[in-house]
Amino acid sequence: MRRSITLPLTARLSAPASGQGRVGLLLVALPVLLLAWLIIYPILSAVASTVFITQQDGTSALSFASYHFFFSDQYSRANLWVTLWTTLICGLLLLATGLPIALYLRFSHGPLSTYVQGLAIFPMFVPSIILSYALIRTIGPNGAVDVLLNAVGLPKLPSPYLTPWGPVIGLVWDNLPLTVLMLTAGLGNIPKSSIEAARDVGASPPRVFLSIILPRMGNSLLVTTSFAILGVFSSFTLPYLLGPASPEMMGPFMQRTFSDMNDPVNALTQAVIAFGFCLVFGIFYVRSIARNRGGV
Repeated sequence: MRRSITLPLTARLSAPASGQGRVGLLLVALPVLLLAWLIIYPILSAVASTVFITQQDGTSALSFASYHFFFSDQYSRANLWVTLWTTLICGLLLLATGLPIALYLRFSHGPLSTYVQGLAIFPMFVPSIILSYALIRTIGPNGAVDVLLNAVGLPKLPSPYLTPWGPVIGLVWDNLPLTVLMLTAGLGNIPKSSIEAARDVGASPPRVFLSIILPRMGNSLLVTTSFAILGVFSSFTLPYLLGPASPEMMGPFMQRTFSDMNDPVNALTQAVIAFGFCLVFGIFYVRSIARNRGGV
């Protein structure tokens, strides 16, 4: 009679799991290495270049002079403030504009909703530089809006071109498709049975939105806001072409500091400070994703 050899249950379960774990680590090794090489290393290098300053004798010394200059310089603070203001206004306008469109697309059917979706997604396929010149020809001085107002005998309106509101209009237009798509995806996760049950007991549409939809969209709103803020804060083309020369957003400010003033240390300092603000919203996004996966 041949004796059978049986492994303990924990050993039988852990052996395949450990093998799958090693295969999983091998699969993600290359992307992680690329992430470290293309993103993490440049960040650490930029931080080191701004805090370890090379002296005249060739040695490096720890110094926060570039950061002290940034926060003590009125022009630099004004550029940071206008960037934060633009980011806040764009984030609020994107939510105020994208959420009604997403609600309409979620609960409406028919050809009209298809056209609305197409119009909402259309800016995604328009390059930023083309959008900039289209807005200049539309809302700029002697643009299409001025021509139409003059044709009907109305006075010209103040143009937002080369004002802080110019980038706001362009950035809201440019980031609206992603906002609508993400909010629509979040609304798709809400069970339709819950909404129908609330309607059956006589709940009004505002009550359904406040009591059923909005509480279940917290994560989607957080992720959408994080993406919108990161996109607006790091934008360059639209603020460069539509915004004022002073104060200007951080993207054009870095470019002018690096190329026009030939000051790479202060340009790197501005980039590190901008990355610090973006990192806060990036952490919110990562924690939100981890919470959905049960990680935290």
